[in-house]
Amino acid sequence: MGERLRNLGIRLAEARSTAPFQLATELPAAILARALGIDITVSVKRQRAAAGDWAAYAQPM
Repeated sequence: MGERLRNLGIRLAEARSTAPFQLATELPAAILARALGIDITVSVKRQRAAAGDWAAYAQPM
């Protein structure tokens, strides 16, 4: 299966590392950490690296 995907130009390692960063732009760090089973500090670092900072989410407008 891996070889078939490579032949189609899909890089598995890149896809595996891209998915958590995409989620980091869409979910708050606490939810992301719980969903992926990772430490909250790792989740916050991923979120900042992906520019998906949710710090302003709960602040009133």
